[in-house]
Amino acid sequence: MPVWECDPATMKGRCCRRNWSCSLIVAALVGAFGSSFLYGYNLSVVNAPTPYIKAFYNETWYRRHGQPIDPDTLTLLWSVTVSIFAIGGLVGTLMVKMIGKFLGRKYTLLVNNGFAISAALLMACSLQAGTFEMLIVGRFIMGVDGGIALSALPMYLNEISPKEIRGSLGQVTAIFICIGVFSGQLLGLPELLGKERTWPYLFGVIIVPALAQLASLPFLPESPRYLLFEKHDEAGATKAFQTFLGKADVSQELEEALAESRVQRNLRLVSVFELLRAPFVRWQVITVVITMASYQLCGLNAIWFYTNSIFGKAGVPQDKIPYITLSTGGIETLAAIFSGLVIERLGRRPLLIGGFGLMALFFGMLTVTLTLQDQAPWIPYLSIVCILAIIASFCSGPGGIPFILTGEFFQQSERPAAFIIAGTVNWLSNFVVGLLFPFIQKSLESYCFLVFATICIAGAIYFYFVLPETKNRTHAEISQAFAKRNKAHPPEVKADSAMAEEKANSQPETDPSSTLDSYGQNRIV
Repeated sequence: MPVWECDPATMKGRCCRRNWSCSLIVAALVGAFGSSFLYGYNLSVVNAPTPYIKAFYNETWYRRHGQPIDPDTLTLLWSVTVSIFAIGGLVGTLMVKMIGKFLGRKYTLLVNNGFAISAALLMACSLQAGTFEMLIVGRFIMGVDGGIALSALPMYLNEISPKEIRGSLGQVTAIFICIGVFSGQLLGLPELLGKERTWPYLFGVIIVPALAQLASLPFLPESPRYLLFEKHDEAGATKAFQTFLGKADVSQELEEALAESRVQRNLRLVSVFELLRAPFVRWQVITVVITMASYQLCGLNAIWFYTNSIFGKAGVPQDKIPYITLSTGGIETLAAIFSGLVIERLGRRPLLIGGFGLMALFFGMLTVTLTLQDQAPWIPYLSIVCILAIIASFCSGPGGIPFILTGEFFQQSERPAAFIIAGTVNWLSNFVVGLLFPFIQKSLESYCFLVFATICIAGAIYFYFVLPETKNRTHAEISQAFAKRNKAHPPEVKADSAMAEEKANSQPETDPSSTLDSYGQNRIV
């Protein structure tokens, strides 16, 4: 059992356990509620009001042109409405490094609320204004918010977390994505906001988490690593460590960060192209690309396409399907919470490999049940079980760990560029799935799930042979774990070795950053 340690004299009333405080938990919850929650919410919120939004498009078109909208034009407008969210996400991802360099992690999240609030107002007022373009532009801006959030939030959580609970705290991102999806499904029920005249309020709800984050996050510290590395504010970093770790003596954590800071003293933030060319992070980059691609291409989005039809074939009345669909959001949330509870015990690697492996297994079973669903009345119910099992398998590992690994693989100067690469792959893969899946489904029908099973198996095999366990490891230790495969040691390893040798020979200690001078002052860490 963990031991509670509270010293009123030094902690000023903060409750702490081991080496973290309530401030750390509040920062994670508030950050995720105003960020990844909104991403999840906007993934599902468009499903329930689809017929009403299409009717609004048709009505607006008729008022402008004096004739009903062509069905193909309506399909195109609706496709743009849904898919432009991913385009906005890509734009937001590309903006993160520029914004974060000047504002830091916390203030990037705060400024990002401006996108969420403006998007909420545009979408909520579109029906009253009679302008469907406001809804489309609002979806794009909301995508920008999501792109910034899914990069800035994992960076913030990674940098404020002790390594002992870095995985659990990082999993908060995935948990709130799932809660957001479930909330969108719940509020979209006809008894709540999923009605013809109230659907704009579904989009107006977005303003609540944004305002909650604006009201609370300013009272929490900035990332101590950002303060130390990029602002050179050692006093501010010490105070931030004390607040987040819940103890007065943070000398050990500060020394670990300072050791990295000395190595990077003369080094700048690297660009995306420099990170792609750096030999000592080559396999980290490849692993992040494959992880993010697998995250989007594993077929979970295809499951949502099939859910309603499978529930219908199982005998669920059409008007009851939205309520049964809530079970998928509930399973998502429970599985993500389970992953957060066990990730520090089991590690990232088993959850990721096991999650993709189980998804491949259940995709295979789903293919069989869909093929034989007319053979017996109970077979469609097996399809429902397979759907829920696929969702649970995804959220227990692959649903959140990719964001954690991106933060863990890279040092401070590399991290913003790494999240740009990860986010770009994430959003482009999302767009590709939305673009190509209808054609795959039309060509292969129920056998399309075998394509996703193959992707899941390939991902699991790659992670088995390449991915090291990152649980409870420092960033330097993780870099060393990749060094043999990269066939190049990161410069900080060389610096640490040189310093250790000097100490052994009882020579005066030199600045580790000096070992980098001959390597090149502006090279990558």
